[in-house]
Order: sequence, then C-alpha cells, then structure tokens
Amino acid sequence: MSDTHPGLYPAIEPQRTGTLLRPDGAALYWEASGNPDGRPALYLHGGPGGGLGPGGYRRRFDPERYHVVGLDQRGCGRSRPLAVEHPESLTTNTTQALIDDLEALREHLGIERWLVHGVSWGCALALAYALAHPDRVSELVLVAVTTGAREEIEWITKGVGAIFPEAQSRLAALAHDGERPVDAVARLLRDPARREEAAAAWDAWESTHLSLDPHWAPGPYREDPVDRVNFAMLVTHYWSQDCFLAGPLRIRDRIGGLAGVPGVLIHGRRDISGPAVTPWLLHRAWPGSALHIVEEEGHGGPVQMALARRAMDRFATRA
Repeated sequence: MSDTHPGLYPAIEPQRTGTLLRPDGAALYWEASGNPDGRPALYLHGGPGGGLGPGGYRRRFDPERYHVVGLDQRGCGRSRPLAVEHPESLTTNTTQALIDDLEALREHLGIERWLVHGVSWGCALALAYALAHPDRVSELVLVAVTTGAREEIEWITKGVGAIFPEAQSRLAALAHDGERPVDAVARLLRDPARREEAAAAWDAWESTHLSLDPHWAPGPYREDPVDRVNFAMLVTHYWSQDCFLAGPLRIRDRIGGLAGVPGVLIHGRRDISGPAVTPWLLHRAWPGSALHIVEEEGHGGPVQMALARRAMDRFATRA
C-alpha cells in the first residue's frame, strides 16, 4: 500500500492502450493495466464527459490480481470526436450507445465477464450496462451513486437551489419562461455565439453545488477552457434527456433484476449534490447488495475510495 495515500495501491501505468473503432465513426480510447492474467475489471468514469484523467482509478485495484480496463466514453478525453469539435456527434451519443461500446470493448479484449467499478455518472452507466448484460458482470462496486433519474437531475439542477438561491437565480436567468435550466444551458451550448458563456455558467453552478463537500477547493470546476465547454455539452446533453434512462429503462424500477449479482454501494452522507436516498433505495430493492454511508464525506473522497479498494480486494478472492 502507498504511504502517501493510505488505503490505495501504488500508482501504475497502462501496459496497453488502443482505439476501438465504432460503426458510426467514433474512435474510443482504451487502456489496460495490472495483471493481464488477472480477474478482469472495468472502470467507468463520471460526468457524463469526465474522462479517465491521469488514471488515479488504477490505484483502487490490486495490480497483481486484476486486469484493469478503462476507456474514455464517447465525446471526451482521448476519444474522438470530441463533442465540442463535432456537436453533431451528440445525436448518436446516448446511454444505449455507451452500453454497446462496452460490449464491443469486452468482445475486442476477449473478456467473458468483468467486475464493473463506477463513480458518479459511472454508477448509472454501470447499472444500465449490468441490467442489459447481467451475464457479463461478475460484481459491481459503485461510489457516489447516481442512476440518472429525472428526480436526481431536478435536484442537482434546481432543488439544491434552495441552499444556493443566489447561484440558482443566475443559472435560471439563462432559461426562457417554463424552460428547465439544464435544457437552457444545453440549448445555448449548441449556439457558437453563446457557447462559452453557457459553459462558464454551468461550470460556476457545478462548483457551487459541490462547495459544501469537505474536499472542495475554490476555483473553476474544469480548468481547461476546451474541456469546460466539452464537459458542459455532454452533461447537459444527457441530463436534458433524463440520461436516456426514463420510462421502461428507469434503473430504480428495474434494480431487482440484479438479484444474484453482488454489489457494493458507497456514498457520502454530505453529498449534497446527490442525497443518500438514491443508494438507500437501490439497496433496499437489490438483494445481495451492501450499502456503506461515509458520514464525513461528500461526492467521493479518500474514505470512499479506500472502501471501494477493500470491496474489490474481497471480490478478488471469490471463485
């Protein structure tokens, strides 16, 4: 274990990287690390549009026991095209497309089943993928749990404004009468003349609703200007469409279908952006799941990541 980051493994670099080409022209960056003969595991990043970043996720997996795969989801990171460069690509950027991408990557790598570890939006995608392909998922380890439901999106874009009314009023000022703030930002991001303004407004709102998190630091939520616009375009595209998980695809109504798939739900009590009621309700309806609420943390944090590492250590010993 690392002395500087208690509870995590030492940093490692990918052993292999590649590009998965999809029928619609998307080129998805993927990387693999750890033991090529170990238990397969897939990491799903947050956002939508957060990207793999510098690869800190690898430190939650035992590099001797896991074959760890990560990919930059459509439109972000090192995958191409970026949403900001080709906004028309958003028409094929849906949750179902992401699920199909994961299956294509699994087949490309010759993996039969894998543990799936998701954080934030990655939890919603992990659950949607597992419900679509339960025979391909051995276990789920989810941190900062979300499901992409309309009420979660309404809370994070409007309801939490009861705590931050000043910031909420600034965001709402972008909307037409009766228009949801998230729909307004998504609309403005499609207008090249208003794109940077809308991205800055969205970045300010993200930084505001995360500001009560014990690990929050002041400043822009996304430092790089291009990344700021790209992230805002992807998040608002998905959230304005209820993450393409409404109606019969609503995760909470289907979660019982994961009975028999072991799952660990890890969430911060102080996660004001995503209240703990979401993982609690999932746990109650998901036989075989375990719920851990970390009292002192918010939307992620070192204790939650250490709990994820411990869960994956336990799963690594399963037959």
